[in-house]
Amino acid sequence: MPYDPPLNSLGLAKPPADTRVLVAMSGGVDSSVVAAELKAEGYDVVGITLQLYDHGAALAKKGACCAGRDIHDARRVADDLGFPHYVLDYESQFRDAVIDEFADAYLAGATPIPCIRCNERVKFRDLLETAKDLGADCMATGHYIQRHLGPNGPELHRAADPVRDQSYFLFSTTREQLDYLRFPLGHLKTKAETRALASRHGLAVADKPDSQDICFVPDGDYAGVIRKLRPGAAEPGDIVDLSGVVLGQHEGVIHYTIGQRKGLGIGGLAEPLYVVRLDPEARRVIVGPKAALATRRVPVREINWLGDVPFAARTQWEVSVKLRSTRPPRPAILHPVSETEAMVELLSPEEGVSPGQACVFYESAGSRVFGGGWIWRGV
Repeated sequence: MPYDPPLNSLGLAKPPADTRVLVAMSGGVDSSVVAAELKAEGYDVVGITLQLYDHGAALAKKGACCAGRDIHDARRVADDLGFPHYVLDYESQFRDAVIDEFADAYLAGATPIPCIRCNERVKFRDLLETAKDLGADCMATGHYIQRHLGPNGPELHRAADPVRDQSYFLFSTTREQLDYLRFPLGHLKTKAETRALASRHGLAVADKPDSQDICFVPDGDYAGVIRKLRPGAAEPGDIVDLSGVVLGQHEGVIHYTIGQRKGLGIGGLAEPLYVVRLDPEARRVIVGPKAALATRRVPVREINWLGDVPFAARTQWEVSVKLRSTRPPRPAILHPVSETEAMVELLSPEEGVSPGQACVFYESAGSRVFGGGWIWRGV
């Protein structure tokens, strides 16, 4: 009878020593622990860190995932543990695939999420191909999400720790990518467990704070970044109510987001007003009462579907959806328009839904991620 070698901890039928794993290393504690754990298990580990924007600017920024300090920290972890580490210049790809779209989306009145596009277009596309070119059997990351083998192949599931779960930012992971990717931290219950592992391995980054900002927006000033990328973008205009009555002026639509209440500069009114819509072509910010923010119908496109049955094979799907990374999933019905477009019907209204945000689909009662898409016009 033919001999079937046992599967290693990464689900591959070969000894760890014969299994090359490329670890995407940001310089933070999560990816460093992944590399350390795999190295300790005897895998052939190769670390890669991406330089995604100007290195001079990066050196002055602490706490961004791709900053110069983080490149140094990733290299130090690799040196201490004894595995090769490379820094790849992906600045051109990052600008073309992520930063330019970020700027254009803001100018169009949307609220983009560049971290999702970075995972989709840079880390899980370009870097994944680099991993294959280096002969790696798989690529591992420090993301908090789980990959389970189901009856129809690998499935994407939420992390065991709901606080750390990053499924919202990884909905666009394709089936082909999921075959190759591994997420060794997804089963951990708390971040404290990760830091304990880092201490056990003697990692210098064990107590390093988590990054909070978008890596190329060091101080959270999105409008400032847009002004640099698109000079002349901050054109003044009117703030109007739902009837078109002018209530005040603004210094650029890029300074506003759907649902914003503070900083509108139109105080003294009888009731609080919120940004309910942006009209960049007319340079208008439309405001209204909180009730005007509520919606139950959300158009979604560019859908990545990870279910076992083709998306358009049914007229509707009962799921839970997440419309913001900080909000829990809520019951909804998906009405497919095509394989990549749908109308999402929320069973209860949601406030502040904005074009440019992601709508992620989940199993109604369970942890499985069914993919998701991008919210666009009509909200």
